[in-house]
Amino acid sequence: MSAEAVGRYMPAVVTLDDLAAIIAADEHGIRYETSTEGALSIVPPPDSEHAEIATRLMAWFIIAGVPLPQIMQVPGIRIQGSAVVGGRIPDLVVWSKRQGPAVWLSPHDLLLVIEIVSRGSEGTDQVTKVAEYASAGIPRYWMIARDAANTVTLFRLGANGHYETSAQVPLAWLLQTSPHDHLPEVA
Repeated sequence: MSAEAVGRYMPAVVTLDDLAAIIAADEHGIRYETSTEGALSIVPPPDSEHAEIATRLMAWFIIAGVPLPQIMQVPGIRIQGSAVVGGRIPDLVVWSKRQGPAVWLSPHDLLLVIEIVSRGSEGTDQVTKVAEYASAGIPRYWMIARDAANTVTLFRLGANGHYETSAQVPLAWLLQTSPHDHLPEVA
């Protein structure tokens, strides 16, 4: 099907129900997200380096004793905008407690959202998601660059409701520390 044919039937503002239907109908496993303005994004598929980074981080959390039900890969997160609720699917998250079953989870109990920057999603990960996750009140956001050091930018939510950079470190250095040194309380 052509982009023109898809666009003809696409609503002007994509709701979370629309997004869930698009994802359910997709036969190719493509990840879709919507902004807090209702704009649809097709997220580039992760490559093997991306998957390795996510796996290393997940193992790091597990080895440090973060309860497995509080760590999730690619969950749907409901992000409230001024007029529209957006849906983001971060690469990895850590919750303060286990979440109930849902397609789109509230960010209320989120401690940390991690995005591994994919080629083609740099602008969304470095600008749009920084603003959206901060406005959702998520205390920590980590963005992992795809440079030689896999530089991790650790953002902390400031009193002004915006993220402040607390550190930029190589992933290898971060993995030598404890996750508990970088997170609000994890049960």
